[in-house]
Amino acid sequence: MGASITGKWQTKKQKIELLSRLVAIPSITGSEAEIAIADFIQEELRAFSYFQENRDHLKLHSTGDGRNILTALVKKHDNVKNTVILVSHFDVVDIQDYGRWSSLAFDTDKLTEAFYMRKADVPLDVQQDIDQGNWLFGRGTMDMKCGIVSHMSIIEQATLGAFDGNVLMLAVCDEEANSVGMREAVPVLLDMAEKHQLDYKVCLNSEPMFARYPGDAGKYIYTGSIGKVLPGFLCYGKETHVGEPLSGLNASYMASQITSELELNTAFCEVVDREVMPPPTNLLLRDLKEEYSVQIPHRAVALFNLFLFEKSMDEIVDQLRCLMKTAAACIEQHYAKQAGRFAQLAGCTPETIHVNVLTFDELMAYAVKTYGQEEMADIQAAAMANREECDDREATIRLVDKMAILCKELAPMIVMFFAPPYYPPVSSRMDAYIQSVVDEMIRYAKKKHDVVLYKQNYFAGISDLSYTGLSQPISSLHTLISNMPLWGKGYTLPLEELRELNLPVLNIGPVGRDAHKWTERLDVDYAFETLVDMLTAAINLLFR
Repeated sequence: MGASITGKWQTKKQKIELLSRLVAIPSITGSEAEIAIADFIQEELRAFSYFQENRDHLKLHSTGDGRNILTALVKKHDNVKNTVILVSHFDVVDIQDYGRWSSLAFDTDKLTEAFYMRKADVPLDVQQDIDQGNWLFGRGTMDMKCGIVSHMSIIEQATLGAFDGNVLMLAVCDEEANSVGMREAVPVLLDMAEKHQLDYKVCLNSEPMFARYPGDAGKYIYTGSIGKVLPGFLCYGKETHVGEPLSGLNASYMASQITSELELNTAFCEVVDREVMPPPTNLLLRDLKEEYSVQIPHRAVALFNLFLFEKSMDEIVDQLRCLMKTAAACIEQHYAKQAGRFAQLAGCTPETIHVNVLTFDELMAYAVKTYGQEEMADIQAAAMANREECDDREATIRLVDKMAILCKELAPMIVMFFAPPYYPPVSSRMDAYIQSVVDEMIRYAKKKHDVVLYKQNYFAGISDLSYTGLSQPISSLHTLISNMPLWGKGYTLPLEELRELNLPVLNIGPVGRDAHKWTERLDVDYAFETLVDMLTAAINLLFR
């Protein structure tokens, strides 16, 4: 479907060399190398005469925190508007999981050689891959510096006139943490569309394929990306000495009961076209005591990853409220049972407890009514002091905790809130234009490469495609915003701009294994033979 072009990054060997150079830059989220890699990509692209002649088509854009995102626009002609956006991220997660292999984590050649030479030292599934394929190991090989290589290769093709439309490469920072890069990119894309007269046809990502279940070897093409929220539960019990435990209520127990109810709870799994989202799972569980003492922990917190397909935030909050009520009832019943048994042993009258269930929004309303707006504002300001010393999750927990302490007369209580980040679900499953391209690509993959591609509505690995539009009205997000303490206090989304951007999406990526693990690896043959051809074919189809 595309013309054969030779150049700087068109052969398999050239792409592998570029990938190794990119991986060698240890661009862990928040590091100096995350800044350096954007400079490297810009310098490499600037070598093309097209960008020397059109210098404002290749730019770094500040995210306001010392980091940058990169845009590289290749216009077919001045009067051509149709544009395909290629989005990728250049940050990677840390390498603590590599253990004794840490010194080699960013050296693809040495780490790959070491694993092939010492095959017995890696897990069995990795050994099987080594026996059966051509794999390159290293942090970022699959997630997602291979995607960057593919997009840089396509940009080179575009500068040589390979496509009947414009190609815009967008490479961003911070995808692995808070997606600051992509959130900041939204107004940039809108400004570029106006300045250069661009009509965006699709946002094409090249995140690697994710297995749907352990051992899944299927190959996928995605027409969307899963959404997620981070619901949290501040459990405020009742303080007491460990010698009198029935005079109080342990918040760690309360948080564990919430966890027992929500962990892997398939009632929260949406199903769309027989596609099932992963169930919720705990990401943080701890008490909030600052030092050891024989006072029971009376404040604790739990955070959970909860994916989204098409449910509204009102539905999500209603479901979480029901779960909190169930947990509260279990806590009350367990306490009553044990207090009754203890009373029989000790010959005393058993105590009873009642656990209140609130959302953060309800806690705030109570605080304003009881203590006044001014005192509540002072508490919030104190909680947000030294904000730069903690991340968004810690800042959120601190703020909820301070408000719960202010209203401690409501205890025992469970307060539900949302912490950043929020990833809106996005899907083009109802977009006839995208679906026709996908159907054609499935046929093309089978005919040209003997590869069976399966269509998926949602990429399950979480991606920056979430910030290409909104699938629901802005008004439907009120329940999320009102229960996210950090909204407008250091975290927000450009909602109006997202509504205006509203792009169709597509993800065609490489085959890899073990993202965020020390055995992260890339199928080199698929990536730099099959994938690049299919990306070129897809772009040509998108322009038709």
